Amino acid sequence: MKLLAFSASNSQHSINRALVTYAASQSNSDDVEVLDLNDFEMAIYSIDRENNSGIPEQAKLLFDKIGQADAILISFAEYNGSFTSAYKNIFDWTSRIDQKVFQNKPVLMLATSPGPGGAANVLDSAVTSAPYFAAEVVGSLSIPSFYQNFDLEKNKFMNDDLNERLLALVNKLEC
Repeated sequence: MKLLAFSASNSQHSINRALVTYAASQSNSDDVEVLDLNDFEMAIYSIDRENNSGIPEQAKLLFDKIGQADAILISFAEYNGSFTSAYKNIFDWTSRIDQKVFQNKPVLMLATSPGPGGAANVLDSAVTSAPYFAAEVVGSLSIPSFYQNFDLEKNKFMNDDLNERLLALVNKLEC
């Protein structure tokens, strides 16, 4: 199974990047690719840009990577209660290729934040909208208070319950 994983954040120090990388490492897949959204940076989407210049190669590359994957793992950062502008822009461009961005792939959606909300607002938005973009959401998990539940230095959960819930979802993704 080919697993494609990424954080919906372009921060190099993103806790969602740490979470998605950890989750991907717990997979039994022998083919895991963890993407960096910085490799897909594009001008801000507008219909005028699309009409004048077409769809950027980075959007086509991401669409192709999703198409080649058997399953997708995403961890969403929450900015002001919503998607990061980096993710939203990349998603908007990619959806211009085909609205079925996720191409009927099984998708596990995660989110975390330093606070007790665990980025639940953006996760709810992602899960709710995913079927419109041909994602087969197999599960979702919000991790509250990231720094109290995950040890970045040891790259492991300190909260056994959250770790078990995450591992169960990763296993479900592989079924």
